[in-house]
Amino acid sequence: MPYIKQEDRPKLDQLVEQMKEAGIAANGDLNYLLYAFCKRHVSPSYNNYKNFIGELNQCATEIERRILAPYEDEKMRENGDV
Repeated sequence: MPYIKQEDRPKLDQLVEQMKEAGIAANGDLNYLLYAFCKRHVSPSYNNYKNFIGELNQCATEIERRILAPYEDEKMRENGDV
């Protein structure tokens, strides 16, 4: 996870809140938003696209590790293991 310096977070957190207020959800909206950003603002080159995809993959990995895994562990404790 890229830990962003405290002083650099407010502008990014503001964007996150704007996305929430706009109703951006993981139902196609987020996919469109990320694709549109890449298409419009990532300079065309193999390396730039590769780096963008790497950022997306690392984000998914971090969600699995820090959010999904603890949730699954909690549900296993609540409901018993398989």
